[in-house]
Amino acid sequence: MARSKSADSTGPSGKAGRGPDAGGRGRGSGKAPKLDKNGQPKVGRLKKLGRNLRMMKQAYKLTSKNDRKLPWLMLIAFVVVGGVVELLGILFNSPFLFLPLAIITGVLAAMIVFGRRAQGSAYRQVEGQPGAAAWVLEGMRGDWTVSSGVAGTQQLDAVHRVVGRPGIILVAEGNAVRVRGLLAQEKKKIARVVGDTPIYDIVVGDDEGQVPLRKLSSHVTKLPRNMTAGEVNALRRRMSALGGARMPVPGGPLPGGRQMSISQRQVRRR
Repeated sequence: MARSKSADSTGPSGKAGRGPDAGGRGRGSGKAPKLDKNGQPKVGRLKKLGRNLRMMKQAYKLTSKNDRKLPWLMLIAFVVVGGVVELLGILFNSPFLFLPLAIITGVLAAMIVFGRRAQGSAYRQVEGQPGAAAWVLEGMRGDWTVSSGVAGTQQLDAVHRVVGRPGIILVAEGNAVRVRGLLAQEKKKIARVVGDTPIYDIVVGDDEGQVPLRKLSSHVTKLPRNMTAGEVNALRRRMSALGGARMPVPGGPLPGGRQMSISQRQVRRR
């Protein structure tokens, strides 16, 4: 007679009976994903390209709603620039050879027009809103540390602090009379911590002595480079003792909704 197996018998031993945790080797385990410099999993090139294209499409739709001339201006730029390149190809008896170059340069010209019109549309919509200056500062290229709302009033006047190669830049937005006092107080407090480090103060506005919002980014990036990268890192550590925001300043205006703010900022950074 054959022996019957007990119903509560343990599972078979050996490789076939090992669970996924046995020996640390399971079927579902694999190589750890590669991380970028920010510690996030790297995104494939095709996925990154698809994501950028979707953002560009979204930015185009949102910009074209407020700028009816945009499609025509992009078309004119494409035709004119591409036509000039193709005309050169005809003059050199190589029209087919110059055709790909004409298409590429035409698309590039159209994208330049699109970027400039999108930037201008975004500035027109956020100008005068609380947090507009912080929105511009946070979108700047380069190694900048922006602390929004380090000082302010109940009327939503605000002072933002930027640390970079020029030193410390204090950017104020709101009523010119009130923000001058805020700037003086913040500058005096920072000077006790940073010593001889250059401190610049900027008031955003269209009056004399002020910097228009649309020129704020270029104005800050054109300031002289007074410090090395190592000195900037040491300055950031000293500034961390002062803390960050002390008032609930909006984290940048949202023209036409959150999606427009994100999309047009991506376009502006290209």
